[in-house]
Amino acid sequence: MTIRAVLWDIDDTIFDYTHADRVGMSKHLEHEGLPDGYDSVERALAAWRAITDVHWARFAAGETDFQGQRRDRVREFLSRALEDAEADDWFGRHVAHYEAAWSLFPDVLPVLDVLADGFRHGVLSNSSIHNQDRKLRTLGVRERFEAVVCAVELGVSKPEAGAFHAACDALALEPEEVAYVGDEPDIDAGGAVAAGLMGIWLDRGGRGGRPELVRISGLDQLPGLLGPVRP
Repeated sequence: MTIRAVLWDIDDTIFDYTHADRVGMSKHLEHEGLPDGYDSVERALAAWRAITDVHWARFAAGETDFQGQRRDRVREFLSRALEDAEADDWFGRHVAHYEAAWSLFPDVLPVLDVLADGFRHGVLSNSSIHNQDRKLRTLGVRERFEAVVCAVELGVSKPEAGAFHAACDALALEPEEVAYVGDEPDIDAGGAVAAGLMGIWLDRGGRGGRPELVRISGLDQLPGLLGPVRP
């Protein structure tokens, strides 16, 4: 069946989350000071990313809520038993620096322009609609997407088939008519394939491997994979 729409992941797919998180946390630590237990900013940044990955996975698995994973990240990073309000305040100060560093990857707007007339577009994210809708609007691309479907409101997360199917339903298309593009081989591309979509792994870092997956290293390679456009 012909591909009629592209569903997109956001973080580290169209939005350079890793850069923004790193720059934002670096600026935050300049103001807050290096927490006890870290002998360099680099070690603190590596720990923050590892802690984020662990607690985001807990959130995706339904073990905590969105705000809870934020608070748990702060507590583990600082090795302190903070009250909720204290953790929220610390994270909020970080967010100000993080948001100042938001940017799209340079290949995003060109590929959206190329695909604009031939394919419909939507978003499926494991975050919340509050965060991701605001992010897309700040980055100036919200109008490019017909639908933005997020796990927090949906109640099911990638790689569960139900998440992908809900996003297809939002576009009123069958899974086999939709391609999904994301930076995670299992959560994004593998989950999409298992749900009946065309899954495309955006391997910006050149990790390689996973020959069973369709893999691209940049979005300029995407149009050639999607095939001809039909009415």
